[in-house]
Amino acid sequence: MKTYLRGETRTTMNKTGLRQLRRSGQIPAIVFGIGEDNLMIQLSAKEFGKWARSGQRGIVELRLDNQEPIPVLLETVQRDPVTREYIHVDFLRINKNEIVRTRVNLDYVGTAKGAKLGGVVQIQSTFIEIESYPDHIPAIIPVDISELEVGDSIHVGELRLPEGVVPISAANELLVSVVTPKVQTDQPEAM
Repeated sequence: MKTYLRGETRTTMNKTGLRQLRRSGQIPAIVFGIGEDNLMIQLSAKEFGKWARSGQRGIVELRLDNQEPIPVLLETVQRDPVTREYIHVDFLRINKNEIVRTRVNLDYVGTAKGAKLGGVVQIQSTFIEIESYPDHIPAIIPVDISELEVGDSIHVGELRLPEGVVPISAANELLVSVVTPKVQTDQPEAM
């Protein structure tokens, strides 16, 4: 399934112009990469927010004005620290015939057996870095934690990745574990 976002090219703006742009329901963005000039664009904040909340990642085709769609990957998103509104987006222009490096979100599925027995599930990372041809990049990587007992963990090297997807994150990088909860006492420790 291809994802499309509509946008329009824009000119360089000062802070006041960018603020007005955001008030009108648009997000300033930039498209960069593969030896071409950076392209300043604006997107609908509502449309981008809906796509971002869906959790989908992978290739996005930007449809700008009357140009050919531009295949891109989401690189970075800046959000207001108080309102959490999107304030700027960076897209990486890609060539579908070249391997790219990107982050893919992890989706932890199931309830760990150890959690049912009083253990605590500790998630260390919500994404991994991978390398792949753009058409092979998964939207998310599901991680089944339902068989984890207290003391068990899952590392990057244990993930089942789609064919053609190579992890860049270290194989021994901890992703999730089930630990024994610490018991707090009301008595001070003896010295």
